[in-house]
Amino acid sequence: MNDLRIAVLDDYQHVARKYADWDSLKARIEVFHGAFPDTDTVVSQLADFDVVVAMRERTPFPAEVLHRLTRLKLLVTTGPVNASIDIPAATAQGVVVCRTGYPDAAATSELTWALILAAVRNLPAETRNVREGGWQLGVGTMLAGKTLGLLGLGRLGSRVAKVGQAFGMETIAWSQNLTAEKAAEHGVTAVTKSDLFTRSDVLSVHMVLSERSRGIVGAAELDSMKPTALLVNTSRGPLVDEDALVRALRQRKIGGAALDVFDTEPLPRDHVLRSLDNVLVTPHIGYVTEGNYQVFYQHAVENIAAFIAGEPIRVLK
Repeated sequence: MNDLRIAVLDDYQHVARKYADWDSLKARIEVFHGAFPDTDTVVSQLADFDVVVAMRERTPFPAEVLHRLTRLKLLVTTGPVNASIDIPAATAQGVVVCRTGYPDAAATSELTWALILAAVRNLPAETRNVREGGWQLGVGTMLAGKTLGLLGLGRLGSRVAKVGQAFGMETIAWSQNLTAEKAAEHGVTAVTKSDLFTRSDVLSVHMVLSERSRGIVGAAELDSMKPTALLVNTSRGPLVDEDALVRALRQRKIGGAALDVFDTEPLPRDHVLRSLDNVLVTPHIGYVTEGNYQVFYQHAVENIAAFIAGEPIRVLK
């Protein structure tokens, strides 16, 4: 292990070295700050590394990539799970895959509310107008008395519901396995999927991406929403049919969207979602906080040290 080479990926903010003691590993470490454009670039850039530290799902590792990374021995993903890593393929290849902790659900739920409030009070446009010498521009919307719909009422959805209730909103929710009793524990009313979309003034998506949930918000669901409704997605882009969403926004079938996640990330420079005036977009920063990054990188160093010692920890199988 004396010549161990470690690649730390997708350090967009140039902070990986700040949040952990990488020198303690006594290895050659290279930090990559930008996204790789394609799988061939992933392979060519990482071919000579024994260990790769992946930041969440920014760089996918499907079987075809893993099979070409013949030197790879350890793949560390920040966070507890990573749907973009083919773990069975890695295991079959003899690559150990380890996770890190995820300290709190607060970060993403807080961003959800930042997006909702910014969207309903038109803050981006108002702020820009003031900076350009103007003053009041538009008329905002109050949340009190409105209906907050949660597509998913797990650890994130339930936190978002609690804040909505503090604002005086009615909170309703639906998911495939949600019961009236479970919803009531959070002061939320369980409704049908149809009712969720037709009744919500703000509809916030909080589901895990799977084959069952992919595209769960499609054209039919968007068409049934109020023309003033706001769709918020801080979970995963493919939960929403992106083409259908763009059509709904262009045709003003819904009031707007606030999005932190997308089908393709980073969002292409020429993507239409960057330019629509009824969309608020952020660059997948729901989990990007100092507290999360400290846990991610410190656990990554611990995982690598344990692997070097021959006793891997936090192994995903």
